[in-house]
Amino acid sequence: MTSSAADPGARPYAREQQVAVEAAEEAGAMLRARFQGAYAVRTKGGDGDVVTDLDLAAEKLILARLQTHFPHERILSEEAGLLDAAGHRTWLVDPLDGSNNVAIGLTAYAVGIGLCVDGAPVVGVVHEPVTGSTWRAALGQGAYCASGRLHGPAGPVPQAGPVVAWTQGHAVSRDDEVAAELRRSLERRSRRVLQLWAPLLGWTMLARGTIDGFVGYRAEGIDFPPGALLASETGVEFRTLDGGPFRVSFGGPDTGRSFVAARAETLGYLLDVVGTA
Repeated sequence: MTSSAADPGARPYAREQQVAVEAAEEAGAMLRARFQGAYAVRTKGGDGDVVTDLDLAAEKLILARLQTHFPHERILSEEAGLLDAAGHRTWLVDPLDGSNNVAIGLTAYAVGIGLCVDGAPVVGVVHEPVTGSTWRAALGQGAYCASGRLHGPAGPVPQAGPVVAWTQGHAVSRDDEVAAELRRSLERRSRRVLQLWAPLLGWTMLARGTIDGFVGYRAEGIDFPPGALLASETGVEFRTLDGGPFRVSFGGPDTGRSFVAARAETLGYLLDVVGTA
């Protein structure tokens, strides 16, 4: 039984959030310590993705913590796959978001852990090992970092255009015409389009308000919900590419995870941009 169920006075998902934070930070400390050392890099699948020894070591640490505290709950992890169990709660684990960056020595990577109930995120934790920063959110309770609650600014679209993060799923081919036209439209009407190879970092920036929006095309399912929860708890809204309602979840085909995420005026601006594509 979780602490939120055992203690009616406790904040919902407080124990789950604490365990996720501790697991992410333990994995992050290991990644930071071993980043400059030697580790193996192997290709994964036929789309150019990679996996390193660091992914596997971080995943082992996180899974051990989750299985100790929540032994009867389902876990879907980036490398281990689905560790199935009964029930409507699923933990999502991306032990090293940005493996391709790490493989070339680029210090842009993160650890992500989320909890979904009936497919929708209720806890999201992102840890950046390089800076030691952790961002966390629980459904309906706001998003926080070490310095306090996050309140991303809302305001008019900058005159030079917004700064936007872009992500696309590994299954999207290089000759995908929709992806290519979306990127071209964003480049034409944005001040900068960030393609980070580590979407969780983009979500932390959007939650903090240091970038203005996020556009995804057939996004990956595991790292998407915890990052999206961080952003939504700071007032970020989500729409489909054609402006319809969008439900953040990890299930279903990747064709259902194409989205525009932003606040207030920027959301309308970006929907107009992607609409021309």
